Amino acid sequence: MAYYKDHVYPQLVSMLGNPKPIQEIRQRIVPLAQGTVLEIGVGPGVNFAHYDPAKVDKVYALEPNPGMLRRAEEQRRRTQRDIEFLHLPGERIPLADASVDTVVSTFTLCTIPGVVEAIQGIGRVLKPHGKLIFFEHGLSPDPPVRRWQERSEPFFRLVFEGCHVTRDIPSLIGKGGFNIEQLDAGYLAPFPKSGSYCWWGVAVPDLRK
Repeated sequence: MAYYKDHVYPQLVSMLGNPKPIQEIRQRIVPLAQGTVLEIGVGPGVNFAHYDPAKVDKVYALEPNPGMLRRAEEQRRRTQRDIEFLHLPGERIPLADASVDTVVSTFTLCTIPGVVEAIQGIGRVLKPHGKLIFFEHGLSPDPPVRRWQERSEPFFRLVFEGCHVTRDIPSLIGKGGFNIEQLDAGYLAPFPKSGSYCWWGVAVPDLRK
């Protein structure tokens, strides 16, 4: 399994993870980032080229998979952005409280085991008026598609390193202490509907909590 995780899975994500409809959304939302940025689950680094150097000072890139890190390092060299890779000690993001202006998450919240706790950790490192930019996939609003998602989830979890296709990401973001300010949704990419219902938008910390 280690060989699959470090070698086969990164290759699979690189081949399938950025078709044109998804790339177009990335090109629209990633440039919204500004200041000091934390990107969680950077994968092979496909977002790096979309950060606006006029608005972003530094990117902290969090990725636990060594095979993904090798590909992300290649992307970092191509883009010449100020990107620093971080190692993940347990479930805690290795940054100080209120230390970043923007957190970016694309197709990451579907795989994190303790997802609500992870979102709360994002809130910890964000400045009070910072923002979370997200682009995630998960639970469809259509009952027939939901049934297929429930049936196919074991396959997704096995092949895509723990990916859950039945997570209601906007609801989880709310449970993690955020208010969603901007949200779009729909089926994207040339994949079955069970794996391609997506949300993208911007959330901010709920300062009442």
